[in-house]
Amino acid sequence: MVSKRLVMTCFILIMLISSLFSFQPELTLDPIEAKSIAKEAYIFAYPMLEHYRTMFLQLLSWGELNEFTHYKQLYGPKNKMIVRPNNDTVYSMIWMDLTVEPIVIFIPAIPARYFSFQLVDMYTHNLAYIGARTTGPGPTTFMVAGPHWDGEIPAGIDRVVYSEGNFVYCVVRTGVNSELEGDLQRVLEIQQQYKSQALSDYCGNPSTEETRSVDLPPFDQSVADSTGFIGYFNFLLGQLEIHPSEEALIDGSSRIGIGPNYPFDPDSLSEAVREAVEEAITEARDEIYAMETKIGIVQDGWSLPERIFGNRYRMQGLYLMRAAAAHLGLYGNDLEETFYPNCLSDGDGDTLDASKYNYVITFSKDRLPPVDPRGFWSLTMYDKDQFLVENPLNRYSIGDRSELKYGEDGSLVLYLQHESPGASKESNWLPTPDGEFKLTMRIYIPLPEGLDPLYCPPPVQKAGE
Repeated sequence: MVSKRLVMTCFILIMLISSLFSFQPELTLDPIEAKSIAKEAYIFAYPMLEHYRTMFLQLLSWGELNEFTHYKQLYGPKNKMIVRPNNDTVYSMIWMDLTVEPIVIFIPAIPARYFSFQLVDMYTHNLAYIGARTTGPGPTTFMVAGPHWDGEIPAGIDRVVYSEGNFVYCVVRTGVNSELEGDLQRVLEIQQQYKSQALSDYCGNPSTEETRSVDLPPFDQSVADSTGFIGYFNFLLGQLEIHPSEEALIDGSSRIGIGPNYPFDPDSLSEAVREAVEEAITEARDEIYAMETKIGIVQDGWSLPERIFGNRYRMQGLYLMRAAAAHLGLYGNDLEETFYPNCLSDGDGDTLDASKYNYVITFSKDRLPPVDPRGFWSLTMYDKDQFLVENPLNRYSIGDRSELKYGEDGSLVLYLQHESPGASKESNWLPTPDGEFKLTMRIYIPLPEGLDPLYCPPPVQKAGE
């Protein structure tokens, strides 16, 4: 199995890396030209490298290609693996290898619940969504096919998603209402009904071929951060059908040894060219980080993320934006799927600090989050380190699935403070830490009018002001 081979990477690391980065013929190139080529190539390659790093480490740690892995709980205060986790959905993931044949995915009927299957390609484009927004409550059977498959679509397949590359990542989010007793268990039962199957098995003709025809080169961050990124990039290009619009970019990069499955040896470059490539990487990273600071609109203390994730059509040519989005956070959703305003300060521009103030957010009836009935919205509380906050209610988020109390005029007041606002207001209380805190709103399936212009939640105000 794949994971068993990967676990042996301590033994094969040197052998595989040396084979990946070797036998490149000597290249002669002006360092100034080399720097320009390398900078453009690194910005293009950056999200692909981050994606491959995630793939390799996840498969090494807990996964098998073409098989689902399920998280069986919502994130809570004890989970410190990722910052700003959502407390609304449980995750399932599957890395699909399409080298030999397509993979078929089965989804059961899931009525009256938010869910989405987000399909991400090797470029980090969001290929497609299957779920409550796009295909309805199901049941659904869909197939994911690689660039070289041209077979007939068998009966029973509701949709085919075509990928430009041999590997596709599927991130599954299944909504859980933590305030509804027994709801997590119901979702765990749904998870167990998510199934994957090779197309030949689906058709009743199991393939005798190996399910994977290439070995995954062990990922070494120090190599990816150096001239050696070219070796990884070449491997990834070899798993793709290069898009016509990008052929010129890849062909031009061949002058520094870039190309599909090209073997690469950094020592084949002159010392001056190697130094130029290293300088290009540093400058490219600086541009990526600078671009990240320009993402989003700030209004009333909220940062409203613009469109930084999408399919090829929407992200075509936006290579710096794509790289910045990957650094900001891989596998972000299209705006139509989920909109994530983040609170940066209160309405006065001051840091949110519950050791100094109690806070409120007041939504008038016409300023409630614009959410489609198939989705929901939530507001999640984090401490200054962006982790969920222990509290006596075990309430880490609040939203339209909560038993909120609205005013007679349809308005809604949420209380953000460390101590209880009193029994009559606890239904609308989102507990804070006794200090600085951060907030993220999530609108799952926002209404179109919430995206043009972008919806801005009301400002967080100090209580009594």
